Amino acid sequence: MIFGVELQAWYQQHKRDLPWRETKDAYKIWLSEIILQQTRVEQGLPYYLRFAERFKTVVDFANAGEDEILHLWQGLGYYSRGRNMHKAAQIVRDQYNGIFPVAYKTLLTLPGVGEYTAAAISSFANDEAQAVLDGNVFRVLSRYYGIPTPINSIEGKKIFAAIAKENLDHQHPALYNQAIMDFGAIHCKPKQPLCEECMFRTSCYALIQGEVDQLPVKLKAKASKDRYFNYFILRDDAQILMSKRGAGDVWQNLYEFPLLESKHSMTIPEVLEDEDFIRYFGTDVNLRVLQAQTKHVLSHQNIYATFFEVRLEGDLIQKKSNWDYVFLKDLDKLAKHKLIFAFLERSNF
Repeated sequence: MIFGVELQAWYQQHKRDLPWRETKDAYKIWLSEIILQQTRVEQGLPYYLRFAERFKTVVDFANAGEDEILHLWQGLGYYSRGRNMHKAAQIVRDQYNGIFPVAYKTLLTLPGVGEYTAAAISSFANDEAQAVLDGNVFRVLSRYYGIPTPINSIEGKKIFAAIAKENLDHQHPALYNQAIMDFGAIHCKPKQPLCEECMFRTSCYALIQGEVDQLPVKLKAKASKDRYFNYFILRDDAQILMSKRGAGDVWQNLYEFPLLESKHSMTIPEVLEDEDFIRYFGTDVNLRVLQAQTKHVLSHQNIYATFFEVRLEGDLIQKKSNWDYVFLKDLDKLAKHKLIFAFLERSNF
């Protein structure tokens, strides 16, 4: 189709120079695709280079400890992606003799690999005729064809999957997929797309109808839940008290400061009178705010975090089982979630 031919011609002139495009190694392509989920290329590139250098093969990745994986992942968010990568690498090591699969249907069986990722890996590594559908592709197709169906609806996914498949260049699936993804990322952008210099300006429905800013359509997500986290920083000479999060909540197995969650934001007098605070820290406490309340947005959750410095005249009254002192010099070795990582970057520890 002319649409695909035009896209590929544009790509040959404007494609971004990215390291994972210089290889057919499914492992390296998988690394890049998982890292770039929910992450801009500019932010994800250093992480890709770090992982590719540290773990030369998928077996190296599989043999690493989860703490090391999460430590390298630190700052990317969505830590379940890192854990699923580790699980997938171990499956490839144990079930596929360390040879990363390239077939679409096989890739779908790996943890963390959905339809988009499987299509990307199979087409880029093996030229399998699978059409990719990521946010960039949804946007391009929605605007060009004038499709008002929400992209995150069941009906929308079916419609866009059919159109993506119809447009796919079966002779050059990797080239076509890379072309439409790059076109959406750097030309048909969410905001301020380059419509006036676009080769589709006389055939794009959205531009002709003046609906560029209205497409694509997306169903609104459910309302986010507000949570209030009070972090307590307690140092003892060269050590600092840390907590490891358990299962069943955000940031599983990552480290942070001791935390007490409340139903609303708390002032220092309110904290000092809180029963849970007194149970662990007692009443002979000096407390000051190190960082005023800051908002951290997660999927369907808004975290409002305040960081307090705790100074005790004696010892802790009680210590939770997941609290333990670590040496300050070892703090950087712990895998921490982005909220804690960002706080430490701004602080002098």
